[in-house]
Amino acid sequence: MRALVITVSNRASAGIYEDKSGPLLADLLRRDAGCEVEGPVVVPDGDPVEAALRQGLADGYDVIVTTGGTGLTPMDLTPEVTARVISREIPGIAEAIRWANRDKVPTSVLSRGLAGQAGETLIVNLPGSSGGVRDGVAVLAPILQHAVDQIRGGDHPR
Repeated sequence: MRALVITVSNRASAGIYEDKSGPLLADLLRRDAGCEVEGPVVVPDGDPVEAALRQGLADGYDVIVTTGGTGLTPMDLTPEVTARVISREIPGIAEAIRWANRDKVPTSVLSRGLAGQAGETLIVNLPGSSGGVRDGVAVLAPILQHAVDQIRGGDHPR
């Protein structure tokens, strides 16, 4: 599976601080999900996220995973932008990610990340924290190949 990692951070994209969640996400997708990963591409929130998602679709990635921009601040727009790109939402993935570690991190349920399909690509929004990335990949790794197969018209394994 070819995966693209997009880090959504106004400050990291401006060079104010180093992106840490994107490289972690890329490493985990390689190690735990067996993906061939490109990125992270670091962009500010808003329209640049949409442009990066659409470029990833044009480049034919199987999976695009974003990190960051899913919170409650006025500048967190990644879910709204993602909604403009996906054609079918897959709410179970986003809900599982939110609930993955809620007992230790109650605020994880505040993430507004989406998961969905755009053409033959799976797009998933993860929080921008390293813990949120770890929890998200723990949910994604066991289901990623099957989800991509299903999106491409595959049958359930028997």
